[in-house]
Amino acid sequence: MMKQLFIKSAAVCCPDSDVLAAFNLPGSDIEKSLIPAGMRRRTSVTTRMAITAAANASTQAGSDTQNLASVFASLGGEIQVTDALCRLLPDDNELLSPTQFHNSVHNTTAGYWGILNKCQAPTTAIAAADDTFAMGLIEVWAQLQQSSGERLLVCYDECWPQYLAPPIGQTAFACAFVFSTEAEQAIASISLPQISEQAEQVFQAEWVKLTESAPAAAVIPLLLALQDKQSGLVPLNIKSPIWACQFEV
Repeated sequence: MMKQLFIKSAAVCCPDSDVLAAFNLPGSDIEKSLIPAGMRRRTSVTTRMAITAAANASTQAGSDTQNLASVFASLGGEIQVTDALCRLLPDDNELLSPTQFHNSVHNTTAGYWGILNKCQAPTTAIAAADDTFAMGLIEVWAQLQQSSGERLLVCYDECWPQYLAPPIGQTAFACAFVFSTEAEQAIASISLPQISEQAEQVFQAEWVKLTESAPAAAVIPLLLALQDKQSGLVPLNIKSPIWACQFEV
């Protein structure tokens, strides 16, 4: 028998406040004090955004971050650092920065989160193109079916170098949730994400446009359902096949 999945908290970090204002959603800017100055100088915008969202969600849920297993989902990951390294490769006179190389891997943000919280609990890094948020949610669901407790899900992407794949990467956005198999202090429940019969044409045009430029913004219908306390079927991506989950207040 499958365990029910409950949402204990949700948080958003978006440096451009106008993005969230367009949907009447609350959020925060990057909180610099969460990362010590010496470490902060080595981190990217994507890491600082993701850690801000993760810290806010964990605080809301009252989670023990030292023992909180996590899933970090991002389409581009450390795309700015990776792009900078790739542009240096053809130049034989330029030495690659060890710090940049260290920060170029897809699980960089998960690593910094673990260091900051002295957390040795398992973590997973996921990228799945337009379905990244949906696949992150399925990963959390699968993990919690195997072991009870809580999971942190963080979905994020920074602005990309604009020559890579426009319109992707024109907006920086991060969100985080704490999910649990326990109903205590939960704010809602969700079903296992599944392929839906929903048609792309019925989606809000403003959300589709934003998600094309900020893949992590696929989460906005779920955030709106939480804010409006509106039960129903919630889409998790914008391109067929459409993944969706049943949301219950």
